[in-house]
Amino acid sequence: MLIAEIFHSLQGEGELTGVPSVFVRTSGCNLRCNWCDTPYASWEPEGTAMTVADILAEVARQPARHVVLTGGEPMVAKEIHALAAGLREQGYHITLETAATVAPEGIACDLASLSPKLRGSAPDDRLPPAWRERHEALRWQPEVVRAWVDGYGYQLKFVVGQPADVDEIEGLLLQLDRPVPRAKVLLMPEGTTVEALRAKADWLGEICKQRGYRYAPRLHIELYGNRRGT
Repeated sequence: MLIAEIFHSLQGEGELTGVPSVFVRTSGCNLRCNWCDTPYASWEPEGTAMTVADILAEVARQPARHVVLTGGEPMVAKEIHALAAGLREQGYHITLETAATVAPEGIACDLASLSPKLRGSAPDDRLPPAWRERHEALRWQPEVVRAWVDGYGYQLKFVVGQPADVDEIEGLLLQLDRPVPRAKVLLMPEGTTVEALRAKADWLGEICKQRGYRYAPRLHIELYGNRRGT
C-alpha cells in the first residue's frame, strides 16, 4: 500500500473530535476536489510503499487505541480490507474517512465518516476537462452511501463553502430515502486557516441552530494550522 503518512494526533473533525488517534493516510484518490487540503495524497499522490504488517507495527508503536483510516480515498487503496481486519483483530476502534464513492463490502469499521462531495468541489482549470467530468460522475453515489448507512455506525460530514450548499445537502439527503437524524449530519466550514473558518462560523452556526444539524469545527486547524502530521 502507498502510505502518505502515519501519525499520532487528536481527531480534529466529527463526532470524535478531540480523541487521541493514530492516523493512517493512504495515498491516492478517485476524486479531485478543488479545495483539497491533502494534495500530496490526492492531486499528486506521494508516499512510501508499506505492507499491512509494516503498517500494523507502526500503529502499535503509538499509544492511542483509536485508528483513523483516511486519505486521499482509503477505499481505493490496495489491501485496505486486510489492514482494517488486522486492526480489528488487535482491538482498535476504527474510523474510516471516505467520500462514500466505493461500497464497503464488509470492511471492518466502527465509525464510517462519510463525506460526499458537493457540486462546488469540482476541480478548476488546473486539471483537464476530463477530470472535471470524472469527478462529477463519481462524487455522489447514493446507492453506495445507503450501503454504508445501512451497515455501519456513521456520520455524514459535509464541507460547506456558502449558504446555498446547505440546500444542496438537503436535496442529497432526500435522495437517500433513509431516516437520517439531523444530529448525524455534520456541517464543516471550508477553509484551511483559522481566519477562513471563523469567517464562515457565524452564518453556518446559525443554519445549524435553525435546521438542527451539527456544527463541525476543525480542531486540528485551531491547534496546529494546516500542516502535515496533525
